[in-house]
Amino acid sequence: MTDPALCATVTAATMAELRARRDAVEGADLVELRLDGIRRPDVAGALKDRQLPVIVTCRADWEGGQFKGSEEERRRLLERALDQGADWVDLEWQGGFGDLIARRNGRNVVLSFHDFDGTPPDLEARYDAMRTTGAEVVKLAVTTHTGDDLRRLRRLGSREGLSVLVGMGQTGVPSRVLPGRFGSAWTYAGEGVAPGQMSVRRLLEHFRFRRISDRTAIYGVAGSPIRHSLSPAMHNAGLADQGLDAVYLPFQAANAKDLLRLAEDLSIRGLSVTAPFKEEILALSDEIDPLATQVGAVNTLRRTGDHWEGRNTDVAGFLAPLARLGALEGTRATVLGAGGAARGVAVALVSRGARVSICARRADRAREVATVVGGEASGFPPEPGSWDLLVNTTPIGTAPKVDESPVPASCLVGGGLVYDLIYNPDPTQLMRDAAATGCETIGGLDMLVAQALDQFAWWFGVRPPADLFHAAAKQELFEEMSA
Repeated sequence: MTDPALCATVTAATMAELRARRDAVEGADLVELRLDGIRRPDVAGALKDRQLPVIVTCRADWEGGQFKGSEEERRRLLERALDQGADWVDLEWQGGFGDLIARRNGRNVVLSFHDFDGTPPDLEARYDAMRTTGAEVVKLAVTTHTGDDLRRLRRLGSREGLSVLVGMGQTGVPSRVLPGRFGSAWTYAGEGVAPGQMSVRRLLEHFRFRRISDRTAIYGVAGSPIRHSLSPAMHNAGLADQGLDAVYLPFQAANAKDLLRLAEDLSIRGLSVTAPFKEEILALSDEIDPLATQVGAVNTLRRTGDHWEGRNTDVAGFLAPLARLGALEGTRATVLGAGGAARGVAVALVSRGARVSICARRADRAREVATVVGGEASGFPPEPGSWDLLVNTTPIGTAPKVDESPVPASCLVGGGLVYDLIYNPDPTQLMRDAAATGCETIGGLDMLVAQALDQFAWWFGVRPPADLFHAAAKQELFEEMSA
């Protein structure tokens, strides 16, 4: 099979706008012209003077489109597109186009089915029924909620005939970036026309789409949700800098077992693991380093043969920005939160001789973590002046709830350094309050970069410049806020 093509989806409200956007496409191999949003669609005008092959689509509202006219009008538009030489015309499987497909002997026809709610239990039967129509290409775009959904979609790609298999939503992103691994003839890109769709520029620059082959090693970050992770930006920048034949993707799954089934199916070589899978992955790893066992969480996986090796780079990543302070011996450190992140932070601080207090709204959880790490539990919120280092491990203050803080500003009076593990926004409300009371601050981006560099070095044996990772993460944050 040849390398999968990149199709740019173009929408507009007028024909003039559609043609302008069609002709402005750069970096794609073909263009999907969506006529269903046009007030007065003109097939001849859409096809005239095109520079790239096109797929003409006029999607019915019952299949997620915007066409407001009658089915007779829509059919005439699509039939006209075929008669006037469109390279491809997208026809819905349930649209009653059997006679048109037969008249064309299936040539130039993309027969499509969309499910915006989930992955149908009879997905395979639907695919087989669509294939019997004789359409040249069968397209399935279904919403995948689990790794198992994605695996079912992928298995269809090994069957005879041309197909385009798309997992919509965040879980389906691998099917968009790795169409070749799913047996797809092309992938779609655009400005969010369908759930999970990304821009042409993002596919080409961020994921280096043109460099992906069947030999390219796959790495990624796993969690749920995972949409706003900065890890793909950092690691893909590192891969490009080091000239490595690998790509790093976001992987969302239902649970840790679902994740590992998908990882083995796609032959993934390494994973960064984030919430809520860090504790689950610990029990499923074949080999674990002592620090991960002590912390009770794995945040990095590496595939060696048929084994998963797990380790924890969060501890070293957390400590790296504190190196400028020198020794932490005897430092009064208060950790906000009592989850897995709090446990890792507490282990790191205790290992450097700090006196650690766990401060959480649930006193029982605070006592539990304190007992495990060798610290003590304290009341919530912390008393002003009772700490030298305050570390926030809770998600309170994360975008979009940027005006929230885990503690009242009055608790920060008389403190020393506030370290917030949140990196979006930067600075957080907690950091702004701390700076206003005279405290020094450290944001979560410094830790994120440090732990990611350790992961990269473990996987590839080389360490990219820290400034490269930091700049890539900052750029990704900027683009998210600008979107």
